[in-house]
Amino acid sequence: MKQASVYKDLKGHEMILDDLSSDERTLISDLRSAAKKAKDWSAFSNLWMSKVSEFYSEQGLTRPQIRQTVGYRVGQDLDSRLAVALGLARTPDYRDELESLIGERFQTRREFCEATGLTEDMLSHVLSKRKHLAINTLEESLRRIGYTLHIAPLG
Repeated sequence: MKQASVYKDLKGHEMILDDLSSDERTLISDLRSAAKKAKDWSAFSNLWMSKVSEFYSEQGLTRPQIRQTVGYRVGQDLDSRLAVALGLARTPDYRDELESLIGERFQTRREFCEATGLTEDMLSHVLSKRKHLAINTLEESLRRIGYTLHIAPLG
């Protein structure tokens, strides 16, 4: 049985490439090659956005539809990886995911704290990257709102 061709982003999300058209797989291959050679983040950002936009626009997709494609998501991830490699950004960590979760599921940080049992002061320190939560504290807090931790391989 043939193993599926998979692209794994910085956050560990997998994208199956086998279901894509050969043209779309070529686009992604070209983006990966360009990212490997890139020395300038701005130039690569402009390159991948232009290539992806042109490719999908020719297929009649709108900008919002283009942002949902695998090609766009791979380009965006390659862009992020290059920024990290060049020291212009940092790899996302649990605090970034926590902040996204709060913004998506709760009206306020206070509401999140009431649901999880964390103090607002501690949450503020954690999200501003001055402190870390102990794993057992984070695990228990997330369990209270129906979430869990998992360990994922690096891209």
